[in-house]
Amino acid sequence: MAHQILLYYKYVKIKKPEEVVLWQKSLCEEFNLKGRIIVAEEGINGTVEGTIEDTEKYIAETTKDPRFIDINFKKSGGTGNAFPKLSVKARKEIVSGHLKNEDLNPNELTGKYLSADELHQLYENDEEFFVIDMRNDYEYKSGHFKNSILPLLSNFRDLPKIVSEIENLKNKKIVTVCTGGVRCEKASGYLIKQGFKDVSQLKDGIVTYMEKFPNQYFKGKLYVFDQRVLMGFDTDSPEHEIVGKCFRCQSQSENYINCANNQCHKHIICCSECIEKNGAFCQDDCAVSLKK
Repeated sequence: MAHQILLYYKYVKIKKPEEVVLWQKSLCEEFNLKGRIIVAEEGINGTVEGTIEDTEKYIAETTKDPRFIDINFKKSGGTGNAFPKLSVKARKEIVSGHLKNEDLNPNELTGKYLSADELHQLYENDEEFFVIDMRNDYEYKSGHFKNSILPLLSNFRDLPKIVSEIENLKNKKIVTVCTGGVRCEKASGYLIKQGFKDVSQLKDGIVTYMEKFPNQYFKGKLYVFDQRVLMGFDTDSPEHEIVGKCFRCQSQSENYINCANNQCHKHIICCSECIEKNGAFCQDDCAVSLKK
């Protein structure tokens, strides 16, 4: 039976997140869905998997609520095992930015929406623009847009720290990108507040561009937070490039592991040859300290 993964979000005022949590949990249990959903006063953010029939029923029921009627559900093929369980929780934010002094509200301030077609055309026309990748550093390593800039983001809450890195682009055309779009809603608004003059965000995220333009200006595979780890479209095509590099030997690889030393547990790309030779460690010191 074919499975489907839904990726979605919406910034919308939710007065009682706990009630939405109970409702969403009930829906997911009714339709046998697994995954993660976060609900906050600022909106909803979710990734769930189930059969195509059940996920479509879930969409139909969720969009009956006027607050969620226009959610864009991004769909991709599932395995049936993408998530080990269901988690539906209420949080302070649907994506943690911890920008306490900024009071960012994407419904009031966010970058201009740029469609996948429009971003593709910018590349095709060789226009001057700068793609700023708002994902974490380990996500970027397996796939990214051509000539994109990755600020030193080990976590989205590092956003205030990276402004000085791109200060020289305040008067340039900037396009922020992230997996499904939810981070860019806040990140683009934050850059506008910091004085950046021409800020756009890729509407509906990298996954939408990849689906429409596989193996074009986004190179490699997209990092996703489920058991698939990476996803791509038309990856058997000769145009598909492996951009990930083994942390140890720098050979091409798309194999993510966590360092076997739990005191480290660093998330890295490591090829099978290096794992066979050195074990699943990010460095020799981790192997040595584990033996002590």
